[in-house]
Amino acid sequence: MTETAGAARLAPGDPAPTFTLPDADGNEISLASFKGRRVVVYFYPAASTPGCTKQACDFRDSLAQLNDAGIDVLGISPDKPAKLAKFRDSEALTFPLLSDPDRAVLRAYGAFGEKTMYGKKTVGVIRSTFVIDADGAIEVAQYNVRATGHVAKLLRDLDLATA
Repeated sequence: MTETAGAARLAPGDPAPTFTLPDADGNEISLASFKGRRVVVYFYPAASTPGCTKQACDFRDSLAQLNDAGIDVLGISPDKPAKLAKFRDSEALTFPLLSDPDRAVLRAYGAFGEKTMYGKKTVGVIRSTFVIDADGAIEVAQYNVRATGHVAKLLRDLDLATA
């Protein structure tokens, strides 16, 4: 784990912080229920905003490819379940969106803290993506990812990109 801007950052090999969070329908989803499978956990600032919508739709459009490789996807934001349900339904998202309103899981992953936006320092959600291996360890940790093109890059990084 490394320190950057006061937030603890995870690195490959670190144990993934465990969590149980409500999904868009209020059902509790635990990271532990994915043990034995790889899972992409991505953190995004706010449902239904342009960048977050683009990123979520990219994951939706790549979900079959990820699932075929034995990888599940979870999206986490500070949004309340009702807002997540509206986002899921409006964009036909087919993977769980989890609610972390107190930002405890965001902080545990180093995905909440100081960041620079439009040249100004602010505190908020740091768009981040993690791949957690079947044993619960961080396989990939990417911070400050771009909303557009990120999923395609992740597929290349995981050697899942198609020609």
